[in-house]
Amino acid sequence: MKIAIGNDHAGPDYKFAIVKYLEKQGHEVVNYGTDTLDSVDYPDFASPVAKAVNDKEVLYGILICGSANGVAMTANKYPNVRAGLCWTEEIVTLVRQHNDANILCIPARFTSIPQAVKMVETYLNTPFEGGRHQNRVDKICM
Repeated sequence: MKIAIGNDHAGPDYKFAIVKYLEKQGHEVVNYGTDTLDSVDYPDFASPVAKAVNDKEVLYGILICGSANGVAMTANKYPNVRAGLCWTEEIVTLVRQHNDANILCIPARFTSIPQAVKMVETYLNTPFEGGRHQNRVDKICM
């Protein structure tokens, strides 16, 4: 599976751990994030991930910043993107099952690296339930 990942200065260590996990699972990862702690603007990294998901160049995206609010707001400007901000595995499960989220947004300041990796695992292994949820998802981009 091809997955895009992006992050600002709050998330390089998270990204490195997640990429290591994803590659170990056999996934191809496209890195749009910064590799340093130098201050950067999160839209510069969230937009390429969202565009790749929107244009179906990748199946899923992962975005990381301090609160994950900025990257989620940026990503959700794209019509085919459903970016979900998650800080627990339970929320990750729900954004996949009920919202068919195609981008996972992780708040680095509110999760640990092991939690973030586990959230990615849950995200990739949780299917969309469809059914009544499909009707709701279809109404998002009306």
